Amino acid sequence: MDLQALKKLTDTYQQTHEMPVLFVGHGSPMNGIEDNVYSRSWRELGKQLPQPLAVLVISAHWLTRGTHVTAMEQPRTIHDFGGFPQELFEVEYPVPGSLPIALETKQIITSTHVGLDHDWGLDHGSWTVVRHMYPDAQIPVLQLSIDYNKPAAYHYELARELSALRKKGVLIMGSGNMVHNLRMIAWEHMHKPEYGYDWALSMNEAFKKNMLERTHQNLIQYERLGSAAALAIPTPDHYYPLLYTLGLQSEKDQVQFFNDKAVGGSLTMTSAIFSK
Repeated sequence: MDLQALKKLTDTYQQTHEMPVLFVGHGSPMNGIEDNVYSRSWRELGKQLPQPLAVLVISAHWLTRGTHVTAMEQPRTIHDFGGFPQELFEVEYPVPGSLPIALETKQIITSTHVGLDHDWGLDHGSWTVVRHMYPDAQIPVLQLSIDYNKPAAYHYELARELSALRKKGVLIMGSGNMVHNLRMIAWEHMHKPEYGYDWALSMNEAFKKNMLERTHQNLIQYERLGSAAALAIPTPDHYYPLLYTLGLQSEKDQVQFFNDKAVGGSLTMTSAIFSK
């Protein structure tokens, strides 16, 4: 989906009172400061989506024991990476947090205790994307952690409890990557447009097919999708945010893909919008 098609799709959102749900392939932290096809699409989303009351991000980079939601007045910008230019480490995204939304999130999740976190902030799975969407840094941003001790089905079911937030103006975003195998990156092809190994491309298509057909159980039980799935998801940290967005999909929500590109052989930036 190019930027023009993305604008046409998001034009319809003004007619609904329920916020869409996003899954964003965030990729390299450098996307937070670069002007490229990914950052441009994020900027377009920010212009075209209904302005949210707050943004709640489930990022691949906040893995915890138990479930927590950020509840500080102003979350810090976390530079949770190494080996990048100093310019990236100097970025600050001084958005406010929202204790009322944090408390609302805690209240509507009844299947487990949700802790109010005052230490974490916004990691690069969050701010590198959202700062392009909302550069004025006026909209509150919160994060919900991923309990990494729980299985895939747990995260899918937990997300279903969050659906009421969509009707209260909260934009919920899962941030990870559908295909994410850093150990197999073809560094020599990092700047080759849309270069992907055969297994990465085929698995990316399989994920999209199951999403379109709403066969969510296949995606929850991803280990059964074969050897390509094992290569695409060597660890589930970047995959679990997708399950949160699937759990939030309503019966009337349709899915549209954007940034549907491979990077460095073993990553895909494929992203999705769920909306009526």
